[in-house]
Amino acid sequence: MRRSVEVSNLAKAVVSFRKADVVRLIKSLDSLLPKDLRAPEGEISVAVFTDEGLRRIHIDYLNDPSDTDVITFEGDPADGCSGEICASAERALDWCGRFCNTASEELSLYIAHGYLHLAGVDDIAPEDAKKMRAAEALALEIIRSEAPDIFKFKNRS
Repeated sequence: MRRSVEVSNLAKAVVSFRKADVVRLIKSLDSLLPKDLRAPEGEISVAVFTDEGLRRIHIDYLNDPSDTDVITFEGDPADGCSGEICASAERALDWCGRFCNTASEELSLYIAHGYLHLAGVDDIAPEDAKKMRAAEALALEIIRSEAPDIFKFKNRS
């Protein structure tokens, strides 16, 4: 599959990364996940935010003022757009230890979670959440083997 990936870092005070590494992560998911877990063809936009930036999107588009780790907007594959994944670097830094992940793995997992939503995997109903957790476990294996430590987190003061 030919995939175009646009990458933005809106959390430069928190994290640094090479855009090419995020593209490699998405393309690894494209090629290594089972076909039923792959996002539709089209451009994927990946944007990394601070908590405040992602909270603003959560308020503006979903009318929800709470913190979140990832928000996904589906695109229109007929127009060449698979969708957009917005993830919080700060949330990854705060939550990584709770799940025995590095901060880089945690942020990569948020991106994979958004990718899985683009693929049609939901996580609201309990049976859907179970499928999402299994798909995330597969994605985490891919992350650890194909794109480990792509995000470099900066020290907090």
